[in-house]
Amino acid sequence: MKTYLITGGAGFIGSNYIHYLMKEHRNKIRVINLDSLTYCGNRNNVSIYEGSENYIFLQKNICNEEAMQKLFSENEIDYVVHFAAQTHVDRSISSAKEFAETNVIGTLNLLNAALDSWETKDINSKRFLYISTDEVYGELPTEGYFTENTPLFPRNPYSASKASGDMMARAFFETHHLPVLVTRCSNNYGPYQYEEKFIPLIIKSCLTGKDIPIYGDGKNIRDWLYVEDHCKAIDNVLHNGRLGEVYNIGGHNEHTNLEILDIIQSILKEEYNMQVPPIAFIEDRKGHDRRYAIDPSKIKIELGWKAEKSFADGIRQTIRWYMKHKDFLEVLD
Repeated sequence: MKTYLITGGAGFIGSNYIHYLMKEHRNKIRVINLDSLTYCGNRNNVSIYEGSENYIFLQKNICNEEAMQKLFSENEIDYVVHFAAQTHVDRSISSAKEFAETNVIGTLNLLNAALDSWETKDINSKRFLYISTDEVYGELPTEGYFTENTPLFPRNPYSASKASGDMMARAFFETHHLPVLVTRCSNNYGPYQYEEKFIPLIIKSCLTGKDIPIYGDGKNIRDWLYVEDHCKAIDNVLHNGRLGEVYNIGGHNEHTNLEILDIIQSILKEEYNMQVPPIAFIEDRKGHDRRYAIDPSKIKIELGWKAEKSFADGIRQTIRWYMKHKDFLEVLD
């Protein structure tokens, strides 16, 4: 029975990945969910598994070096899937130090703990997967896509801290031959996403009747991927990816923020007869990247992965989930 250490497993993508693991491999694996439960971590996201013999939740901070060393010494960990991170760009602009501590030093603590534990064992059977982001590449012009060979050029403290963790993980592969893999994914959407993020923020604004805040002119473009498709890609890379390699994960679903807003409003009107509030255009974010878009050719060719969920189906499914779980957005009927 293989043991997975999932860091940040009470967050958005981490909790969805645990649900995916339990659905696909439940009787064959053991999951350690490590999360410090900051404002965007919610233990209830995966509480259904508590009490199971093959699941344990630990509230610990990856910035605690001693705790990470102890965790590895007390558990036979086979796979690390490292989601835990400070991720909200706005917060990074006002509090960059916190992002550097978690996303760089926290990652370093995990890498060191894994190295100390695994170097005396069959290291070839181990895997350390660092979950990065397309934001490490910076921004794109109106044409073209990010590939794995695109130079890193982060433009805000969040993406700079993720790029630093990304590079640290790859350095441990090159220097120590730690079995590291890296994925860089486009914007995710789906269940359990914290309300500060764009899609759940729109839905909550519509539910509460508050104006919908839109940065700048609303024409920033993102490539959107349904979170379960991302989880499938992560599991594929973890088991089949070439060590030391980076894999871009994207869905070729580019939309401006205004287009996303229009789609959500249309579905809410159609399915729930909901009147939506007006837009409130606000001052643009500092260093706001204009466009991201991923070329996922490498993962498709090497590992056979491709996005399965269309945006039309995925966004409708996401809205229905939030409408059934209004308490997640702290909205009461």
